Amino acid sequence: MSAPTSYPSRNFIAGEWRAAATKATFPKLAPASGAVLAEVANSGAADVDAAVAAARAQFDGGEWSRLPGAERGRLLNKLADLLARDAERFAHILAMEQGRPLMEMRMLDLPMSIDTLRYFAGWADKLEGRQIPTAGFMGRPTLNYTIREAIGVAALIVPWNAPLMIGIWKLAPALAAGCTVVLKPSEDAPLALTALAELAAEAGFPAGVFNLVNGMGPEAGARLVKHPGVDKISFTGSTEVGRIIAREAAPLFKRLTLELGGKAPQIICQDADLNIAIMGVAMGLFVNQGQTCAAGTRILVHRSRYDDVVGALAGAAKSVTLGDPLDANTRMGALINARHRDRVASLIQSGIAEGASLVAGGEALPDSGFFVRPTVFAGGTPEMRIMREEIFGPVGVVVPFDSDEEAVRLANDTPFGLSASLWTQDVVRAHTLAPKLRVGAVAINGWSPLDARLPWGGYKDSGVGRDLSRLALDAYTEEKVVSLVM
Repeated sequence: MSAPTSYPSRNFIAGEWRAAATKATFPKLAPASGAVLAEVANSGAADVDAAVAAARAQFDGGEWSRLPGAERGRLLNKLADLLARDAERFAHILAMEQGRPLMEMRMLDLPMSIDTLRYFAGWADKLEGRQIPTAGFMGRPTLNYTIREAIGVAALIVPWNAPLMIGIWKLAPALAAGCTVVLKPSEDAPLALTALAELAAEAGFPAGVFNLVNGMGPEAGARLVKHPGVDKISFTGSTEVGRIIAREAAPLFKRLTLELGGKAPQIICQDADLNIAIMGVAMGLFVNQGQTCAAGTRILVHRSRYDDVVGALAGAAKSVTLGDPLDANTRMGALINARHRDRVASLIQSGIAEGASLVAGGEALPDSGFFVRPTVFAGGTPEMRIMREEIFGPVGVVVPFDSDEEAVRLANDTPFGLSASLWTQDVVRAHTLAPKLRVGAVAINGWSPLDARLPWGGYKDSGVGRDLSRLALDAYTEEKVVSLVM
């Protein structure tokens, strides 16, 4: 299949496609070439207000609020069917707007997106309450039970690094629970989610259930966060923006799920199988050009294996082929935009200036696009910026340790706490160290095995709440107590 040549990017409000109220647009550039892919609706307050009003009307008095859970599940399964049908089209859109290799979309993002829709479709008619026995009320017996009710209108604010997959992580549980939504894609990756709105219309979701507003974060996103008609905000993005959202949402006591930054350690113990570990560590470091919140950028290695790991990771980095995301030979694409490329490049320079040893990276880049070579440093120390800050690029630091206790101390020496990987063949060591790591997810002998059935979220500056799993449904529902005094 050839790549699409047209990427319409409008707003989808109350079941209708609309331009921004002001007719304003902004260009979306292809990361791998710098060429304009689309002119995107640059929405403002009027567009956000219209989308929230549509979601509010449908939730408060529309057919969605009366629809049985089984019917909500049927619609989610229909959306999954349509996405599976159009998977190759979406793979190309995602590759072009993100600059990622096509194979990653086919292997990772599309399969998980479809599976997530099906998983939450299965939950839609199973959100049960409970009966709670008590001692009664003033000598009279009571019947006490709870009802799980949808929280209302949910604002879903989606990042650019995996827009379709993360968008569906939020959309699927919200719709399964019975909420209506306003989805705000990142201005850097609006195309696949806009195409998903097309499929939602085709699937038959009632008008106003799924609304999508494109635009810039400081305008459209900020208006959505502050809007009094929004009951719940789910945001994935930087810790800095997460803090702003938490402050802005606080006066109205909006419910929040915030999946924020990460600085994941990958711990290679002395008994690790290096053939397996190096492949997994390289994946955790370089997949999606390192633009993942779970990127394993701090590689902590037992001193007895340190030199071997440094050499193997340097070789892995140097073997990566950069280029056109639609080329079957490409193994790494471009960063999302020029601004982000320059930030990653500045952090690489800070690593050199602060005394880390550059063992891979710095070679010539393609003539166009926003590329950064896979980069590996050795000899990092905890105070270096490349050890403290989330780089969000294909840059890793290898650090030696001498004991399990030191490895845990180094792993936890970060304000972040999203995920970690642990490489060992000793089952006792694995299950002794995993509880000591202050993160939301620990992968043993693998990197970040995401699944719709597993909760995803972090500790500390990595956010609050969880996406995915049964826990995600709790974030979109309230539990109401009913007591009958007999």
